[in-house]
Amino acid sequence: MKKISLALFTMLVIASCTKEHSKEYISLSGKLENNKDSIITISGRTGVVKTITIKEDGSFNDTLKVPKIDIYTFQTSKEKRAPIYLKNGFDISIKGDADKFMTSFTYSGNGSSNTNFIVAQLEKSQSIGNPADIFALDKDAFDTKVSLLKKEFDSILTSYNDLDSSLVDMASKQNIQMFEYFEKTYESNKKMAKGNASPKFEDYKDAKGGEKSLDSFKGKYVYIDVWATWCGPCIREIPSLKNIEKEFHNKNIEFVSISTDESRRSGGTWEAAEKKWRDFVKENQLGGVQLWAGQDFSFQQAYQISGIPRFILIDPQGNIVEANAPRPSDPRLKSLLESLDI
Repeated sequence: MKKISLALFTMLVIASCTKEHSKEYISLSGKLENNKDSIITISGRTGVVKTITIKEDGSFNDTLKVPKIDIYTFQTSKEKRAPIYLKNGFDISIKGDADKFMTSFTYSGNGSSNTNFIVAQLEKSQSIGNPADIFALDKDAFDTKVSLLKKEFDSILTSYNDLDSSLVDMASKQNIQMFEYFEKTYESNKKMAKGNASPKFEDYKDAKGGEKSLDSFKGKYVYIDVWATWCGPCIREIPSLKNIEKEFHNKNIEFVSISTDESRRSGGTWEAAEKKWRDFVKENQLGGVQLWAGQDFSFQQAYQISGIPRFILIDPQGNIVEANAPRPSDPRLKSLLESLDI
């Protein structure tokens, strides 16, 4: 999971509601120890809402009016940012150390519990660590871990009694979505585990003529490069891919490149996308087997490919060796291939 803490913050920022409040502005005050900045900026999704002057002793005191109830960004520089939940009528005080931005902050006053809750959620999400470690657990351990995390996130939510109703609703939905992601990704990862049958592609156009399917390479290892002509990182791998192809020439392995060039990036037509791919293959003298997926996205979807280049290694029986294999430029690829006694 693209970092959970970042995903959580992004989802939280979406929260909003339109409930009116009798007070038409927010009072915001506090003090930042060890502060070296002169301005606090309060920003929303559409831009800066307010700038507040910081006094020489680090204190600040001002009022502002927000266009809607939402999570805003409180910052003194690009590196020093913190979320703050604002609604007209709130009276919030912030105190902390500017050198320990956000982590040292204490929020008090009317409406502050909303921001305290958001910070607690962020701290908990950051403590999860690398999701890949959770997905690597066996089923019983995974279920136990996820159950524990659910209880911890639910506990944070129920420990704040005066949260804005829209924030409670959003956080509840966000928690459900996060754990649905855990469950779905875990099941998907197990399907793509080593030894499982690989998803197949059918009838992809071959730059040399005709069509090829994954079954066309039965009896050989298949190293698949999913790429596109517009992808800079993909193109940077081409020299390394040519070298590895040359080194393993006449071995029991096929190097198959599958282009995902499509109409949107090719003038709006699939004919133009195919021509762009064929011209690139010819001009750059690409080796191996060069295929074009065309309008068939099923192979990409089966492997949940959200970014390219992506490399996959399949054994002679059509089973997965590595669903996310090392890149050609990575020395680990050569070591992996040599270990297979191809």
